[in-house]
Amino acid sequence: MEGSGLIAIAAGLAVMTGLGAGVGIGIATSKAAEAVSRQPEASGKIMSITLTGLALAEATAIYGLLIAILLFTKIG
Repeated sequence: MEGSGLIAIAAGLAVMTGLGAGVGIGIATSKAAEAVSRQPEASGKIMSITLTGLALAEATAIYGLLIAILLFTKIG
């Protein structure tokens, strides 16, 4: 198939969204831990907001993986 190398590069770039999601999740988790240590009485609210953000960050990684899988199916 013509252009299969470019499709492979595009799939690799799509998978890189997992890196961004991993960094974002790590930063959000560390900031949530700091916030809970500063205000333990607000831990329930902090955790619910943090989990919502983590779910959205993880969704972007899943979308990137889905795009990569779809691109690889075009090669084969």
